[in-house]
Amino acid sequence: MSLFRRAQPLSGSNPIPPPGARPLTGSVRVTNETAMRHSAVWAALRLRANLISTMPVDVYRPINGVRVSVATPPVLRSPGGDRVDIQEWLYSTQVDLDRSGNCFGVITEKNALGLPARIDLVQLGEVSVSSVNGELSYRFGGTTYKPEDVWHEKQYTIAGLDVGLSPVAFAAWSIGSYLSAQDFALGWFGNAAIPAAELVNTEKTLNQREAQVAKTGYEAAVRSGGLFVHGKDWELKPMQAVDSQTQFLETMQYGIPDIARFFDCPADLIDGAVSGQAVTYANISQRNLQLLIMHLGPPIMRREKALTRLVPGNRYVKLNRAALLAMDPATQATTIHQRLADKTLTNPEARALYDAPPLTDEDMALFDRLYGAARTTPTEAKA
Repeated sequence: MSLFRRAQPLSGSNPIPPPGARPLTGSVRVTNETAMRHSAVWAALRLRANLISTMPVDVYRPINGVRVSVATPPVLRSPGGDRVDIQEWLYSTQVDLDRSGNCFGVITEKNALGLPARIDLVQLGEVSVSSVNGELSYRFGGTTYKPEDVWHEKQYTIAGLDVGLSPVAFAAWSIGSYLSAQDFALGWFGNAAIPAAELVNTEKTLNQREAQVAKTGYEAAVRSGGLFVHGKDWELKPMQAVDSQTQFLETMQYGIPDIARFFDCPADLIDGAVSGQAVTYANISQRNLQLLIMHLGPPIMRREKALTRLVPGNRYVKLNRAALLAMDPATQATTIHQRLADKTLTNPEARALYDAPPLTDEDMALFDRLYGAARTTPTEAKA
């Protein structure tokens, strides 16, 4: 996804790096597609999209100051028709938002209220956007669309720009150095970058013909698994990586936390923490809460606002964060017990959290037989 400029439609396949940067980093051109060859980029996008796309989508309306749940419209169950449900649609759009700062779709159907009823997503590589005298136009492939026919979400915005900034474009140097290191490693270990060994005649200087004969004989012996017979005048030296090349390969490890910062994803959650660094949390709930507050909360709120455009009137959309904040069994049991004691939760509500039905009279009688009847506090006598 490119960074878009006013009055200049640009191809969506090759992002423009920040001012002064070169589009090529090492031997690799960084685009939305090549960036995903970086394991940290893939992992960060996957983690964020997995968590956000699997949050249940709920619709509410306020009635007398109380939030009341209402039926979810079809566009929030299958926004892409029968073949694309809401989870797949949210995953795809979240990946595009996180790598390019934008996601796009064509509104192919509208309901009786004029709201979108179906949105067919468009690949970023087919998109260009232009703004002339404040008028936006979108071009998908060879077709131009008006803004009212386009679904466009954006994040990482700056003043005066009609589209979001692309993390891939601004991380091009970091991503490119990693991908270039991968290319180097493949060439090295595949023996394409350097010779596999050095065969030296210690007794005399060989001319070109003699060197070629020696090379052919050695290669034939090694390829067939045979023996290379020679006198004391030959010495074989396997090639080794020089120190500078070894240090270059280390960028593959130390570049991962840098990528994690660009994509707003804790490095330890994608197994990218630098050796010697560790963050300890009391329990999984604490870790997930920190992830939600510091990293996922803002994009979730932006998505809720965008999805609210699909529902009528004063209705609004909420992504249910409870799935992310699921507690471990011991913490959950302690919390429920405390809420029952504080009378902020009823027994049927607590059982519903475990997908269990309310207690029946038979259940209550069994509890009395096993544990004895519950004691009640007598009321004070009236004066």
